[in-house]
Amino acid sequence: MGKKRGAPPEVNAGSMADIAFLLLIFFLVTTTIGVDQGINRLLPRYEENPPVPPINERNILTVLVNKDNQLLVEEKLVDLKDLRQTAIDFLENNGKGTCSYCNGKKDPNSSDGPDEAVISLNNDGQTTYETYIAVQNELVAAYNFLRDRECKKRYGMTFTEMEYIYNDPASKATEGLVEDLEPKVKKIQELFPMRLSEAEPKKQ
Repeated sequence: MGKKRGAPPEVNAGSMADIAFLLLIFFLVTTTIGVDQGINRLLPRYEENPPVPPINERNILTVLVNKDNQLLVEEKLVDLKDLRQTAIDFLENNGKGTCSYCNGKKDPNSSDGPDEAVISLNNDGQTTYETYIAVQNELVAAYNFLRDRECKKRYGMTFTEMEYIYNDPASKATEGLVEDLEPKVKKIQELFPMRLSEAEPKKQ
């Protein structure tokens, strides 16, 4: 008679837990978590009676989203797909002709320059959240387009790339990198300041 086949040998799984634990530690230590940035807003410092700076009407671009989610720019119906270019044209109009880095049409009825241009956004209380976010996105994208273009021309990289590196925690470990980028980031922000004013929604 032949030999009976015995039970299969057991696999020692005790070391598998150690290996999994070591891999977990490895990935926790080596993985860089990106910093997601949403819509940036810097709230002003509270003042009981804040001074109201005089703003010429031509330096204000009024954007309204009504209860039917229709977009009105200066009381004229505008498609959402055209809002970004409309905002870009307004921001760099260069009505005074003093902006050397602007490519605007110098329309005397539009903004004097990016440092004086203000976009005033107002939405109805019944505006949908999706429309509100879409409008915000297009307006912020207009600023980002102008900043990216000027930053690329001056420093060889877009402002979006530069700002990401500047805000990345991993960059702070690189000696001198943040200090080198800081004046460049602030310079582009000064050339195209984000002056986006948002009024309280109207209630119907």
